[in-house]
Amino acid sequence: MATDCQACGTSVNMPEKGYVIVRPTQDLENWLDSIQLDLIQKEDMIYIYYYQSFQSLLPTLESLLDKDLHDHWLHLTDEDRSYSFPITIQHLFERLTNPELAEIIYQGNFMSFLQPIIHMQNGEIYGYEALLRTKDQEVSPGELFPFAQRAGLHSMLDQKAREEAVKAKAQHIPEGQKCFINFLPSTIYVPEYCLSHTFHIVSKYNVNPEDLVFEVVETEEITNVKHLQDIFRTYQNYGMHVALDDVGTGYSTIEMFHLLHPHIVKIDRSYIQDCHLSAEKQSFLNEVIHRAKQLNIKLLAEGIETKGEFDWLHEAGIDYGQGYYIGKPDQEPCKEPIPL
Repeated sequence: MATDCQACGTSVNMPEKGYVIVRPTQDLENWLDSIQLDLIQKEDMIYIYYYQSFQSLLPTLESLLDKDLHDHWLHLTDEDRSYSFPITIQHLFERLTNPELAEIIYQGNFMSFLQPIIHMQNGEIYGYEALLRTKDQEVSPGELFPFAQRAGLHSMLDQKAREEAVKAKAQHIPEGQKCFINFLPSTIYVPEYCLSHTFHIVSKYNVNPEDLVFEVVETEEITNVKHLQDIFRTYQNYGMHVALDDVGTGYSTIEMFHLLHPHIVKIDRSYIQDCHLSAEKQSFLNEVIHRAKQLNIKLLAEGIETKGEFDWLHEAGIDYGQGYYIGKPDQEPCKEPIPL
């Protein structure tokens, strides 16, 4: 499998034996001292080494990492040198030392669990958030996503997770109800090009674009607002909705309402927990409600776990709610209104 865009990190066809081609741009001595493979050829500062197996590469990779050469690139080729596979030292090391995690991503061995989101005023189902779960129950998403980042596979994982979510929408969620799908801004380099796969699968599964809400996962810093605006605009041009996640923490602030103008804002669960008991949290929530109404943005409270929290949010006028008090994620989602 190959890709037209190496930045996506979606190539997986690494030759199990062949040649390592390196072109040190600095720290030449560190490079040459670290490579524990047979030198086959040297020409114009290009060094070609032979490796017999992935296992034989590991001592060299470990030595290069010890020299802080994590982000430097190698090229692997097969024995015929018919193609080149460029990869950073760090990414190659992670894939070779965690082959079971890499294989889960390569094969797409995961599924979407769906957690209900309701209208807070009447309890009716508004939609569901698609949450990634691996088919191997021993591997949690909390383990898979950090590995994907370290191994340069986060774009592949993000892309395949989006497809799994769209498939779950087609199979389990009626038309007219929303499906919330997480995405990582750092995996989308050129929005119109990088999201073409997503738009293709939406069409493939015959899903109404208006039923999809693409939600920024705020594990990343919002350092390039213009880029995120371009991503939002691309989704919106295709008739999809966008949401800003975890408002109140990190870089997801109330000021982002004006800059990004999402359809929906999700309030971080840290402000929902015991909100009925905390005057400080209530003050923040009331400010968010006021600002959202000014901009005609809908609010979603996530992480609702108790009746006290639910009742306060209901009275405060929050639009949508999500959390264990309402319903847990499941493969077969609850489709009945939630009794208030």
